[in-house]
Amino acid sequence: MSSLNGKTLLITGASRGIGKAIALRAARDGANIAVLAKTATPQPKLEGTIYTAAEEIEGAGGRALACIADIRFEEQVHAAVEKTVETFGGIDMVINNASAIDLSSTLDVTMKRYDLMHHINTRGTFMTSKLCLPYLLKAENPHILNISPPLDMSSKWFAPHLAYTMAKFGMSMCVLGMAEEFRQRGVAVNALWPRTTIATAAIRNLLGGEKVMQCSRKPEIMADAAHAILIRRSRECTGNFFIDEDVLRAGGVTSFDDYSVVPGAPLMKDLFLADGSAH
Repeated sequence: MSSLNGKTLLITGASRGIGKAIALRAARDGANIAVLAKTATPQPKLEGTIYTAAEEIEGAGGRALACIADIRFEEQVHAAVEKTVETFGGIDMVINNASAIDLSSTLDVTMKRYDLMHHINTRGTFMTSKLCLPYLLKAENPHILNISPPLDMSSKWFAPHLAYTMAKFGMSMCVLGMAEEFRQRGVAVNALWPRTTIATAAIRNLLGGEKVMQCSRKPEIMADAAHAILIRRSRECTGNFFIDEDVLRAGGVTSFDDYSVVPGAPLMKDLFLADGSAH
């Protein structure tokens, strides 16, 4: 399969950033996109809503369904899943992109933020996948793709921001378990993580501001890598912890300059990569 034409993707956190970029890349193939997010009205520090994302998706050549859904709440996700199936006839692929981040230490993190990260990251990913799996099992080439890091039990990833690491690794543990659980039934379950920081609202508002934005890559690198994964045969591609740059290199990409926010600027590595390299 070389195209996502006619495929139905359900993407959480798709109103902006990486989620929206993945949606737009699939839309260029003619895919159907269910946009799940809780931003229905414009926010001062957050660009876009589910409705503006849906407009962009349709402008790019896809069909869009805007679903107001906070993935902490089962009834909201269930309603979005059912509406997606009613609108498009099924679900072929799920992108678990929605995530919350707080890099505070154990003494500094509040339990409210702890709960938010675990409810959205780990529980939200598990629940969204669980609710979509009955439909994925009927699909021709079903994929679940979690935007989460490779699992590495080194203490250096836990000590500085234990609460966040546990919540994010929970998403990756879903990959580890579900890939094997559904291997014989043909559902691919993989993870994708960036080599460098990605220019998103989280970087601008929480993790360094414009200085780090200038040392980041655009969300389109994750979108192109996700597309390269999703067009693979599901029975031959499961249980992997992919890095965006490696996926694209394997596909023949040799220059990544166009993905940089500032071409030629030094790039900042993202969290959870053992070699610590950013090219």
